[in-house]
Amino acid sequence: MDILLAHSYYLNEDPHEQAVMKPYPPLGLLYISAHLKARGFDVGVFDTTFRRREDFRRFVARERPPVVGIYGTLMTRRNVLEMARFCKGQGCTVVLGGPEPANYAEEYLARGADVVVVGEGELTLEELLPHLARHGPRNMAHIRGIVYREEDGQLVRTEPRPYIQDLDAQPFPDREAIDIGEYVRVWRQHHGVGSVSLITARGCPYTCTWCSHAVFGYTHRRRSPQNVADELELILETYRPDMVWYADDVFTIHRRWFFAYADELKRRGIRVPFETISREDRLDEEVIRTLAEMGCFRLWIGSESGSQRVLDAMQRRTNAARVREMVHLLQKHGIEAGMFIMLGYEGEEWEDIEATVEHLKAANPDVFLTTVAYPIKGTPYYDLVADRIIPLKPWEEGSDRDLTVAGRRSRRFYRFATRWMVGEVTLHKLRQGHNGSPQDYLRMAKAFVNAKVGRLGMWVTRNVKETASNNSDN
Repeated sequence: MDILLAHSYYLNEDPHEQAVMKPYPPLGLLYISAHLKARGFDVGVFDTTFRRREDFRRFVARERPPVVGIYGTLMTRRNVLEMARFCKGQGCTVVLGGPEPANYAEEYLARGADVVVVGEGELTLEELLPHLARHGPRNMAHIRGIVYREEDGQLVRTEPRPYIQDLDAQPFPDREAIDIGEYVRVWRQHHGVGSVSLITARGCPYTCTWCSHAVFGYTHRRRSPQNVADELELILETYRPDMVWYADDVFTIHRRWFFAYADELKRRGIRVPFETISREDRLDEEVIRTLAEMGCFRLWIGSESGSQRVLDAMQRRTNAARVREMVHLLQKHGIEAGMFIMLGYEGEEWEDIEATVEHLKAANPDVFLTTVAYPIKGTPYYDLVADRIIPLKPWEEGSDRDLTVAGRRSRRFYRFATRWMVGEVTLHKLRQGHNGSPQDYLRMAKAFVNAKVGRLGMWVTRNVKETASNNSDN
């Protein structure tokens, strides 16, 4: 084995995701595996999703791969560090990749990593592996797209590696390296349908200040409609899923490509239910009608806020009023509309939260999810508030989600704000559609109480002097 590839997410350790149970495999890692195998490398893949830490340790101790490549994300820092330490103890060279290690290369190198790959991993690993086999993790300044330390301790950050331009020339993800059937079975067990994911493009050109572009940058590179349709056909024939998830940042970003892809699927007689994400400015009635014809049953819109002032501060390049219009259009064509909402962005005031509640009432999405803004290193938002960032945990034990911003309302405030928002919107929806049943009145009463408690909690916490210490309220 030339390299063992692993990610660092253990579903059995994530109570929130266990409640949701909608896992998908690590496509980025499977793309790298397929690329390296096509170049003649002997590649192993260890999928941690349904496994335990001791399973990984036993595998590494038994196989003793010379190089272990670990993919890290925002939420898996502690796992990456633990896996890297164990692999180093087994004599392996440790290479880290993904958005989290790219943003914290120095920190990971100081804690046992030998090399951090910045950007896409395929071409970098293709060049890096032969060098490691001959020379070990040193004298690598000629290899683009990496960060490492020389033997004298000097930090070396090499020239960025250009992105892959011809995505059609890349092999499909190496799904055969892991048990995709287990993902499909878990989905069917918990939701009655099996799902498989795929992507049609890499990168996002939009400039939302809080969004990380650590892997694909601000590029946007598309595969051809025919190439994506070929992969979809293979997925349907091999795994027989009931639906698919297009995991693109913005599925309908390229209008001409989108209609060409719809035509290609129609020509092949393919219509499979799917879920995906887009933006209001990349939707209109013709696009939405075509989505419905293709089988789209749910589309998520990154709404973030109902306050246009906050959206402009985020550099979202989107319009709150038009978001509401597109939600209604989606529902008109039989597509469920989901919305993402972000509270707590820099400069947000009470009035902006109220505007977001009214925005949700007017849009009336089928479902919405909320989060509180947190500064991700490497983003413009992080740079904006860098001098006021307060870590709530030691770096090794936390993530960027454990960073708060001095001067912002406390976590307790935003918990109450979320409770108020959910209660208000739920009550509004129930009042519109209730049938007079006792169950409906009970649900309305519960929503009413949640809204009142949330509103009161916001008022109390807003009028209490807040310090840096109570920003850490759990």
